[in-house]
Amino acid sequence: MNFIFTDKAPAPGGHYSQAVQAGGFTFVSGMLPGPGVATDGPDNFERQVRATLAHCQRVLDEAGCALTDVAQCTAYIVDVKNWPEFNRLYAEYFGAHKPSRAVVPVPELHHGFLVELQMVAYRAE
Repeated sequence: MNFIFTDKAPAPGGHYSQAVQAGGFTFVSGMLPGPGVATDGPDNFERQVRATLAHCQRVLDEAGCALTDVAQCTAYIVDVKNWPEFNRLYAEYFGAHKPSRAVVPVPELHHGFLVELQMVAYRAE
């Protein structure tokens, strides 16, 4: 196993790695928007989704992967009303690449954030 850390994404807030590689897979831990991202304002949800996707991209990059290597994504979003906006932003980042995905509406997330993403990428060894 290879444990992935980059200073270009928020440091883990607990006893875990930003990502772990094993057998061609890269498992990206749940990523929040991170420190420095405001949790209020009219574009709050969009700003948080963009920040979280960017963090995931940076961790994947450190692992030698890209969004086009993502095979599965789980998204936790506060308030099901945010689903259409999440889908629009997600599609903007992933383009034609369509990994399997689950979107899980939740009542709240740590630090008052509105989105958390977890991904699994695959690159043949």
